[in-house]
Amino acid sequence: MISMAKKEAKTTQRKPRADAERNRERILQVAKLAFTRSGADISLDDVAKQAEVGPGTLYRHFATREALLEAVYRTEVERLAAAEREFSVTLPPVDALRAWMLLFVDYIATKQLIAPAVNTLFEKPSKLFEPSGALIKGAINSLVLRAIESGDIRPDLDPIDLLRALVGVSNVASTPDWPESARRLVHILLAGSRPTSDDAARS
Repeated sequence: MISMAKKEAKTTQRKPRADAERNRERILQVAKLAFTRSGADISLDDVAKQAEVGPGTLYRHFATREALLEAVYRTEVERLAAAEREFSVTLPPVDALRAWMLLFVDYIATKQLIAPAVNTLFEKPSKLFEPSGALIKGAINSLVLRAIESGDIRPDLDPIDLLRALVGVSNVASTPDWPESARRLVHILLAGSRPTSDDAARS
């Protein structure tokens, strides 16, 4: 009886944490759309209403617009890091690299959309963006190394060149359909990164 009571107590204790995490995720999803539509001038009360949580719930998680926007951005970076781990386990090396690069295109698009809000709310936006660089570089380095070791990618490929190419498309293209061009470029880049006969001979 005591054991059952303890189990029930533990289950009861878990529910608030699970509910809190779901609330946080809904808030971030709604806030991401709000920042892309309205920039820095979003209403936190409106975000709470659309996320179907009370204002108090939102403010417990994010006391200010700055805190909310920072969480939106960091969630996108964490998504990339988590995807690298997942893809490395579930997909063949070159497919994992391709899937992650396609996700990176979505990350660039989100970063561009929330950039006006970041520039308004943060005195030094670089302080928000710079720490993510190490996570992103670590992910692409790991994926490329795995693809090189499997023989799917040539050994002299610089992982950062892949990122630069995708970022370059987003900076140069002036039309809203640039992500489609970037996604096509992913396949072109990987096709061009296949080992050559000379690579095979050297190995």
